[in-house]
Amino acid sequence: MDLGLFMHPIQNRDLTRHPADMLEECRQAIIYADEVGFDEAWVGEHQSSDIELITNPLQFCSSLIPVTKHIKFASAVISLPIYHPAKVAVDAAMFDHMSRGRLIMGVGPGAQVSDLELYDVLDKNRGEMVLESMEMIHKIWSSAPPYDIVGKYWTVKIKDQIVPKLGFGPMLKPYQKPFPPVVTSVMSPKSKSAAQAGERGWGILSGNFAQLDSARTHWEQYVIGCERAGRRPDRKNWRIARSILVADTDAEARDYLTEDNNAYECQFRFLVEDMNFFNLISVLKADPSVPDEAVTPKYCIDTLVISGSPSTVLDQLVHVVDTVGGEFGALIATFKEWEKPEVHKTSMRLLAQDVMPKLRNYCGAKLAAE
Repeated sequence: MDLGLFMHPIQNRDLTRHPADMLEECRQAIIYADEVGFDEAWVGEHQSSDIELITNPLQFCSSLIPVTKHIKFASAVISLPIYHPAKVAVDAAMFDHMSRGRLIMGVGPGAQVSDLELYDVLDKNRGEMVLESMEMIHKIWSSAPPYDIVGKYWTVKIKDQIVPKLGFGPMLKPYQKPFPPVVTSVMSPKSKSAAQAGERGWGILSGNFAQLDSARTHWEQYVIGCERAGRRPDRKNWRIARSILVADTDAEARDYLTEDNNAYECQFRFLVEDMNFFNLISVLKADPSVPDEAVTPKYCIDTLVISGSPSTVLDQLVHVVDTVGGEFGALIATFKEWEKPEVHKTSMRLLAQDVMPKLRNYCGAKLAAE
């Protein structure tokens, strides 16, 4: 089981932080993740937000290639409907070469409504656009000019201006062969996107704000999609994101999480407001019978945050593994704003170096016993 960091930076809570400082904080978190042994860094994309400032995950991650050693970089996600597929294809291929094959291509339909309005795709069938875009990207990567790929939403054409002696016409192919792995994020219970991913051989990432019972249905749908396509489902293609806080003792973790305005509380305050605004508050419920007004930041911390000493967190992660039916490809811990850097760095170090080796041993023993 790999370990990743999900960069979903709810920063600038009082709208006073300088953008350069916020972006550098995110960079330093990934550099530190690489140092302590994380395997993946997932970086989001928001083009019209003053609290989530990473507008281009590939551009952001390119600054980290020379200052990290082994961590893989994942877009979380590239909102395919707002781009021409050829632009995504060549940008991703170049990044894959620059990083020597450290790209994981996270893709999706986009979720931030202001971004979707900006690019005039709010009312379009964005799920359909994602499938068409990836099909075109893979055709570009698996063929040579002339290109004449016609779809419902886009056309990729280089036919009449091919000049071989000048090098005009071919588009860059990725470093990884045949392609970088493709992953899509899923949130809702019994997500159709999970089944579509299974059909196409993509991976899935269950979001950190999906309750564990919902995450389990994501894998069930993924298996259905694999079976439709005659594929053998591989649990290595499933990543689960969780909010995790590891401290030296249970008391330290508990004390931090009860502080006013701690980073976990602030992130869940944003998510509760966001989900209420879009009538999606049920996603955050551990029990459907819970009244909407009872879903508060504290409720989310109580039901969605794994916290405590290394041994306590290990016990809770063992419960996650057992609940979802066994080992999965990667555990993705979500980044929280570093209002207290040492709290968050300690958590990352203990998770990577103390908890994860023991969790991997548990998963190995569990598999051997089956």
